[in-house]
Amino acid sequence: MVKLRLKRCGRKQQAVYRIVAIDVRSRREGRDLRKVGFYDPIKNQTCLNVPAILYFLEKGAQPTRTVYDILRKAELFKEKERTFS
Repeated sequence: MVKLRLKRCGRKQQAVYRIVAIDVRSRREGRDLRKVGFYDPIKNQTCLNVPAILYFLEKGAQPTRTVYDILRKAELFKEKERTFS
């Protein structure tokens, strides 16, 4: 099973995260299938590869709660509803 999960990068006390599609059995810093976004909680910046995220969601990937909140703030699920309607 594939999940959309945060992968920690950056320095001590200055964490930034990549949003990645990764196998459930892999550890947090493990090998990812594909990088689909970027999140910086300090500067509150988000960069998303929307087609890649929609592809993985259509294939059954489950976002973690934090990734789900990031995608909801970016209004990705409204775009998803528009494409299917």
